[in-house]
Amino acid sequence: MIKQYRKKPVVIEAVQWTGTNFGEILRFTQGSVQLQNDDDLWVNTLEGGHTALNGDFIIKGIQGEFYPCKPDIFKETYEEVV
Repeated sequence: MIKQYRKKPVVIEAVQWTGTNFGEILRFTQGSVQLQNDDDLWVNTLEGGHTALNGDFIIKGIQGEFYPCKPDIFKETYEEVV
């Protein structure tokens, strides 16, 4: 039988990579990123490494893991908690 499921609401922390805030992202990820070149980051994730491009968000997941997310997907999936 096919059933429908809703994703549980979870509050996450994230920082957007601007190309100039490597220090902020390095502190946020506790060293889980490396600068690949002037524009790209290498993010160590649970599934291995992933490249984050300028404008991507770096998300801290519910298990403390980090991963990149494209800005359009981020905007559709998350809203800022105020």
